[in-house]
Amino acid sequence: MKAQVFRGVNQLSYEEVPIPELEADEVLVRVRVVGLCQSDIKKICYPLYDPPRIFGHEMAGVIAKMGDEVEGWELGQRVAVMHHIPCMRCAYCLNDNFSMCDTYKNVTTTAGFAPSGGGFAEYVKVPGHIVRNGGLIPIPDGVTFEQASFVEPTNCCLKAIKKAGVQAGDTVLVTGAGPIGLMFVMLLRYFGARAIATDLIPSRIEKALEVGAQAALDARDPDLPQKVQKLTGGLGVDLTLLAVPSEKAFFQGLDCTKKGGKILFFAEFPNEVEIPLNPNVLYRREIDLMGSYSSSYRLQNLAAQIVFEKRIDVDKLVSDKYDLSQLSGAVARAIQPNPETYKILLEAGGKD
Repeated sequence: MKAQVFRGVNQLSYEEVPIPELEADEVLVRVRVVGLCQSDIKKICYPLYDPPRIFGHEMAGVIAKMGDEVEGWELGQRVAVMHHIPCMRCAYCLNDNFSMCDTYKNVTTTAGFAPSGGGFAEYVKVPGHIVRNGGLIPIPDGVTFEQASFVEPTNCCLKAIKKAGVQAGDTVLVTGAGPIGLMFVMLLRYFGARAIATDLIPSRIEKALEVGAQAALDARDPDLPQKVQKLTGGLGVDLTLLAVPSEKAFFQGLDCTKKGGKILFFAEFPNEVEIPLNPNVLYRREIDLMGSYSSSYRLQNLAAQIVFEKRIDVDKLVSDKYDLSQLSGAVARAIQPNPETYKILLEAGGKD
């Protein structure tokens, strides 16, 4: 089969690799669509992992082969693949903190080499514990592979919203109106909250309004906090969602968040970044700082339901589609987006 093999920093090789062999409890999925995630881009562009590897994890495809012990699935069945499934037994899982579970963090879906997701290939092997424990999600009729590839990122955003305790009627500042920020806007609207989005690109500011933001503002505006105060009756927002790894966005969010409000870190910052902060600001204003990493097993069915029943319009987030052979070009487009670049999807070949 063909796969995009990571051979070193900024080195992708579109080459032939063996189709993974299956154990008795495993499933082979022909990848039809895989989303390009910011985490994939970081893994490709920075020395975070030793090569060779095959990345990609926002996957949707067709069951092509099954081990002898697999039950409840059919050849040709359309599925979304979750690359993270927790053990459900450790101290983290028993406290619903699934993303801290060692089993969850140890990615095992693979297209070869050290398991690393495997979505950037024509076929991916899904291990038994993922097959048995809900990591394959049937795609209903009327739902495209492109739409189904959004189940995993939708889950990640849902987890952040639920962790922050967003309620209907809340006002939330979303910093960054890229594909994740826009998804936050859609989900906040679905749950009855009001979103105020910020970005540097005028077309993204307009896009945020198109998908349901109450207001969208230029992040460079020196009067941004005052404008947010005016939009919130002088109080400030209930929550700031940091969807970009920007120190400036954090301090803007701090200025815009009301007393007793919350700030949630969703985007991953570079390791060398340190944010100087007087703790009395948090103490006197009772601001809660929190983080939300990856998805939640508890929200998996809800994420699939929201996408499959089209409660948010994920098609509006897609700006570019590339063939798998063009992954390097897709990464380059994501790193240097044009004004209309949002979510990038890759379409894989392979024979049924």
